[in-house]
Amino acid sequence: MRVTLVVLDSVGVGALPDADAFGDAGAHTLDHTLARTGVALPHLAALGLGRVAGVTSLPAVEAPEGAYGRLAERSPGKDTTTGHWEFMGVVLDAPFRTFERFPPALMDALDAATGRGHLGNEVASGTEILERLGPAHLASGDPIVYTSADSVLQIAAHVDVVPLETLYAWCDAARDLTVGPHAVARVIARPFRGEPGAFERLHDKRRDLSVAPPPTVLDALQDAGRRVLAIGKIDDIYAGRGVSEARKTGSNDEGIAATLEAMRTGAADLTFTNLVDFDAVYGHRRNVAGYAEALARFDAALPELRAARGPDDVLMLVSDHGNDPTHVGTDHTREYGLLVAVGPGGAGVDLGTRASFADVGATVADLLGVAWSGPGASFASALRR
Repeated sequence: MRVTLVVLDSVGVGALPDADAFGDAGAHTLDHTLARTGVALPHLAALGLGRVAGVTSLPAVEAPEGAYGRLAERSPGKDTTTGHWEFMGVVLDAPFRTFERFPPALMDALDAATGRGHLGNEVASGTEILERLGPAHLASGDPIVYTSADSVLQIAAHVDVVPLETLYAWCDAARDLTVGPHAVARVIARPFRGEPGAFERLHDKRRDLSVAPPPTVLDALQDAGRRVLAIGKIDDIYAGRGVSEARKTGSNDEGIAATLEAMRTGAADLTFTNLVDFDAVYGHRRNVAGYAEALARFDAALPELRAARGPDDVLMLVSDHGNDPTHVGTDHTREYGLLVAVGPGGAGVDLGTRASFADVGATVADLLGVAWSGPGASFASALRR
């Protein structure tokens, strides 16, 4: 048996009970996107996504071909790191720290490490701040530093002004500096190119430097001799821990292609993929039509993903938070994660509302025959023959 776990980044399926505390009451990424655009997702519907509690945008088919449910997040957050860590059995007691502005001591240390000044140091949209401060960056060579509602320090630089390796070195230095009272979950390198008015972020050259997680299901798999292939930004999120091989991708299409190749060649016991375009390209930019189109493109690829399964393999689809493109602001939304799975068994099984994202990791470990004593309740028995 092999497992393929695909994260549809930010495709939330309705506000969690505590969403109001995050400013996200009423958020529903899937329903609001489909209702606004009228896009149909027949293959996800066939697996049972329309039967998930709270989902009204898809038909509730009478005979679902997969197992279906939703995931409640126990950790107090709505960011990438928090959600992915909980998938693999790390439930946080407190959220990662966020900043409106990074303190002078940290910025002085970063300036010393880069040998430059800096621009920005504020909460901003990545595309907006490039348009606003990009020309000053081209003139001075000073990096653009910004953050968001997530626990991140992002450094943007034009590839014609700052070579990629230099930007990566600056981010390495920032990662070393963001510890203790200045700790953030991720430092992100944001290279871009182009001219003022037409800047383009280079998603395939992005680099995420995460704080290292505690032991996860991925470590348990690796310790047991199982091979873990990370596709997309998965390797970065876990700081490389528990990953046997990593393949970077620059788009959902590249991520799907890499996943199909891994499934067909049996490259790993667990293939773990993040499809980031939903979140990074459309959700944060509040591009409802683009978000819907990305969902339709994934739905169209789903039959090929299902066909690439071996007879005993499991394909599992989940999401790590919401990013409702119809919601106010440009930040993630606190939502249930979707859960759909196809295995040797499980057709028509309602997996219900799972108490934690950690049920995903516990199930992966169970399916692959690896002991896991951390958080999470396995639903592997529903997916076996």
